[in-house]
Amino acid sequence: MQLRPNQRLKLDDTDDKLFYAYPRFVTHVDEGFIQQLTDLYRDRLKPNTRIFDMMSSWVSHLPEEMQFDHVEGHGLNAEELARNPCLNHYFVQNLNENPQLPLPDEDFDAVLNCVSVQYVQYPEAVFSEIYRILKPGGVAIISFSNRMFFEKAIQAWREASEAARVELVKEYFASVPGFTTAEVIASKSTLPNFFQWLGAAGGDPFYAVIAYRN
Repeated sequence: MQLRPNQRLKLDDTDDKLFYAYPRFVTHVDEGFIQQLTDLYRDRLKPNTRIFDMMSSWVSHLPEEMQFDHVEGHGLNAEELARNPCLNHYFVQNLNENPQLPLPDEDFDAVLNCVSVQYVQYPEAVFSEIYRILKPGGVAIISFSNRMFFEKAIQAWREASEAARVELVKEYFASVPGFTTAEVIASKSTLPNFFQWLGAAGGDPFYAVIAYRN
């Protein structure tokens, strides 16, 4: 899988660091989505392991009762990351400028990405890095809804249907030899689109694409 150059384009092509320069202490999905994500983490993550929360913010949605050996955070706003109580350490890096992570090979049991995959312009490189830093048997969980900063999402995502976005993330995993066949968990919204756009409670669809390092 290789995105075409036009598919990587954003409506706002200014430096992403400028867009994320000011902290946003809000959640970008509703409580129903967050509960489903936390339940998924509770089911798939193991206590006393090492977690990398990629493109994170001031919350990670990890189960409060689970203890981990280390949670490494990454994002574009240091104030948001500093507020996140789950993180043991964090760093700021623009993956669209430099997708290479400053992290050792096979160092993490899980890599998480919540509602941010739509902004990645070079997913082939980023998913290769996810594979590199995962331990054998480690899991990658990519979750998303239908919300986004439209001007910062890549064209391939903006122009795709929800089902096509799921297929796109599956292709990201498939582009890296060594991942298992991606598994999909989907919970579509039962609300009409109009109410979803208004942000009505229970309106956010939930999608998670999951793969393991062989």
